[in-house]
Amino acid sequence: MRLRSFTLFALAFFLNLTTMAQEQKLKAYLDTKQFYAPEIGNYIEIYFQFAASSVNYKGVEGGLQGDLAVKLDVTDGTKTVASDAYRLQSPLMKDSIVEDFYDLKRFALAPGKYILNIELSDINSENPALKASVPVLIEDLSKAISISDIEVAEFAFKGDENSVFFKSGINIIPRLSTFYPTELSIIPVYLEIYNTNQLEDTVCGLKQSLINMETGAEVSEFTVFSRHSTSNVLPILRKVDINLLPTGKYALNYTLLSRSLTELSTQQYVFERSNDLDIPWSVENMVIDPAFQSSITNDSITYYLESLIPIAKPAEIKNIISVLKLKDLDQERRHIQAFWLKTAPTNAYDSWLKYKEQVQLVERLYSNNFQEGFETDRGRVYLQYGAPTTIVERETSPTEYPYEIWQYNKIGKFSNKRFVFYNPDLVNNTYRLLHSDMIGELKNPSWPQTLSKRNTNNGNIDNPNQFLQQNWGGNSNDYFRQY
Repeated sequence: MRLRSFTLFALAFFLNLTTMAQEQKLKAYLDTKQFYAPEIGNYIEIYFQFAASSVNYKGVEGGLQGDLAVKLDVTDGTKTVASDAYRLQSPLMKDSIVEDFYDLKRFALAPGKYILNIELSDINSENPALKASVPVLIEDLSKAISISDIEVAEFAFKGDENSVFFKSGINIIPRLSTFYPTELSIIPVYLEIYNTNQLEDTVCGLKQSLINMETGAEVSEFTVFSRHSTSNVLPILRKVDINLLPTGKYALNYTLLSRSLTELSTQQYVFERSNDLDIPWSVENMVIDPAFQSSITNDSITYYLESLIPIAKPAEIKNIISVLKLKDLDQERRHIQAFWLKTAPTNAYDSWLKYKEQVQLVERLYSNNFQEGFETDRGRVYLQYGAPTTIVERETSPTEYPYEIWQYNKIGKFSNKRFVFYNPDLVNNTYRLLHSDMIGELKNPSWPQTLSKRNTNNGNIDNPNQFLQQNWGGNSNDYFRQY
């Protein structure tokens, strides 16, 4: 069985260049996939998606059109083995409506390691060219029983061989993003299976499976087996319905099987799904775990159900609020257990106990006269993102309200994120979130001015710093930037 590392080819590069010019800054996405054809051998497909809003257009008859220069070359470390340079015009844009456009280039390459060099220029702009270099590994698919890279389509439709996107009777416009919001319910998948005619049997099987990468569990409803006649090249086009797939990170796997169910080859496509479905938890027939029951006293059930809100998804929050309205302690207890069975199916009870300790910690640290700890901004951030790496606390300042700056070295895939909390009421431990550079959190570019309102007036919309006093002790901005 050959398991090709998807990371070698699923390279979704976002190319961007910062410039001081007033013209649009060209943006493009890049991906590469490897395939094989008996008539040309092993080859690589290079996909481009150009952000339409980043291209500079000129008026032509019938509308607007962009003009790009594309230069590609592939080197083996010592010499150039393939190259191309061409001019690419965007589709004609009408009525000021512009849409992203695509391009595809193929190079036949012998098995080996290469560097793909890319240079993209907007002909209608004086900005410097975008440049990038991508490592490429070409495997020998000419003899092995194997599966190609998985190509996902933005659009797929019957086409003719004159299109650069034509393959196996279909025009496939590639999808380069691996993120699927709620609005997208179908993943059109294209792959090729090679050299199954080497098998003794005349048929082979293909297994489709979907793995939740957070839990490692297989999502059983996506498991599909299909039977195929053997061939030197077998094209497969599938539509995977993800309409009811919840938010999460998943791996879509395709495994080639012999008649005896021996695994011959496998290939994987990793994607992220955002889909906060309003599906109620099924708790009526759920058996209460005695451990869960003993860990929550009757007088704290409502408290701990409410404490799940900081880490719950929007649809889950709706379920929690609906249950709280019922004022049924048995239902509340069941929903706490159901939440953790869904959130951490392999270690639900241990995960709950760890979270319970965190809830108790933020209660001691951040609660006030009218808010539980988990209801406060600091408590919510602590429960959602964990303990900060460093905390700067300033309860007294001659020019600023009391404040705290929390810094996180890592939050998921993000690095060096910060949160600024302040207490404008000066009492009751009621620190509020004032600003953060974390995606999805409150952003307030004028937070230093707000923090200094204790003894300064506001500026105006043209100059918010007009009356900002740089007094001794007012150093919150320095603390924020030093990380």
